[in-house]
Amino acid sequence: MNIRSQMSMVFHLDKCLGCHTCTVACKNIWTDRKGAEYMWFNNVETKPGTGYPTKWEDQELYKGGWEKKGNSIELKGAGKLKGLLNIFHNPNLPVIDDYYEPFTYKYLNLIESPQSDVQPVARAVSLITGKPLDIKMGPNWDDDLSGTPDYARKDPNLAKLTPAEQEAMFQLEQMAFYYLPRICNHCLNPACVASCPSGAIYKRGEDGVVLIDQNVCKAWRMCITACPYKKTYYNWSTGKSEKCLLCFPRIEVGEAPACMHSCVGRIRYLGVLLYDADKIEAYASADEKDLISSQLDIYLDPFDPKVIAEAKANGIADSTIKAAQASPIYKFVKEWKIALPLHAEFRTLPNLFYVPPMLPVMATISQNTNDNDTLHEKAKAWDDSWLYDTSLDEIFGNIENMRFPLKYMASLFGAGDEKLMAEKLKKLMAIRIYRRHITVGDISKEKSDAALAEVGLDIPMAEAIYKMTSLAKFDDRFVIPAAHREEAIEMLESTADVKGNTGFGWTPKPARGI
Repeated sequence: MNIRSQMSMVFHLDKCLGCHTCTVACKNIWTDRKGAEYMWFNNVETKPGTGYPTKWEDQELYKGGWEKKGNSIELKGAGKLKGLLNIFHNPNLPVIDDYYEPFTYKYLNLIESPQSDVQPVARAVSLITGKPLDIKMGPNWDDDLSGTPDYARKDPNLAKLTPAEQEAMFQLEQMAFYYLPRICNHCLNPACVASCPSGAIYKRGEDGVVLIDQNVCKAWRMCITACPYKKTYYNWSTGKSEKCLLCFPRIEVGEAPACMHSCVGRIRYLGVLLYDADKIEAYASADEKDLISSQLDIYLDPFDPKVIAEAKANGIADSTIKAAQASPIYKFVKEWKIALPLHAEFRTLPNLFYVPPMLPVMATISQNTNDNDTLHEKAKAWDDSWLYDTSLDEIFGNIENMRFPLKYMASLFGAGDEKLMAEKLKKLMAIRIYRRHITVGDISKEKSDAALAEVGLDIPMAEAIYKMTSLAKFDDRFVIPAAHREEAIEMLESTADVKGNTGFGWTPKPARGI
């Protein structure tokens, strides 16, 4: 075994408010400068919707990620030969209109305009050209389904639904949406790293964070094509590629990344997972139906004595192993099994997992079990009060007829596996039934116990899930090991030549906090 450590994340979608506080925090620290105006290392999308950049999920359009060829995989739109053929013209790159042309407002017009019979306005001007601009879209243009006709209905995940299912999702009284926050996944099998001709992109050995060495980057932009999540960007001012760096200067001093620290809904969790690097190629090459189970198998039990011994032999510090044992990510992904990766079919083995949203499911079940109610009564769908007089068969059975079709949810989080998606939603529903029994008491203990047993949970595990998702404190949500950057710096210094060059294009310096 080649055991390594990986900083990983979980986002709980039922708790996301869509407030964009995370987005603004990231923007103010990392991309508030020339050439990065259009970049959003963190963004929050509304689903259904086309996202940012437009239709980033459509790999027939952008050719991102990996595809299976025989028993192995190869990059879909990048690589040595494809990169050489497209070296002067890459047809698979998103253009500025796919993101949006960044803009600001000429506020001086409000105070410098000559006297007139009409109210002066602050005209929109491009942050790239400085010229007046007719705003046509932005990074969250379809926020809260505001762009439904042009954006939500063009969501690539809707392609797997029948026309009737698609139309039902946009009936006014049936309409539902949820928020999908996204950052770089810091994948185990990152396509951006494999595609870079100059070797500027690398994965840090101590924590798995994927970074771009600005001194080595030659602006080939193959990384932008290769990343299926479109989380690598080109800075038109510096001529370099940039991406989310998981706020590693903050992590190195024990602080949570800016987007996670500022999260109002407390939806974000950060921790360490141990994995076997020797299995990456085999698991990334698995059949599509086995992709998620293969990825989850690559993460190892941090309490297993054999794993601990192998980790120590591979140079992983005791503090990192201890952090892996306390990791909330391990609980969500491996113990409780309620979090899933986004678009596992891209075969990058992403390290950002999502707990799927439940509210649209509840609304559907309530309406299906109260067909004769008025619209006012159906509004009670957003409350749990209907659970007490509904049988478990009805509750769990109707999850498969939810307002967000399982095909849609499975397309996002289940690599198309509807059964797997239903299992996660039933488990989340069982927790809700159990807590209804505890807090309100209008659900019998027998029904509560039966719901937990149906999905393979017991009361201690249900309590642990409830506390981690509802009552967790800062130190419970963010378990960050000591950085041990001194070891990495010593290694780089030992390979430096007499001029102080490391071979990586930069001279190592002590880590600094932000």
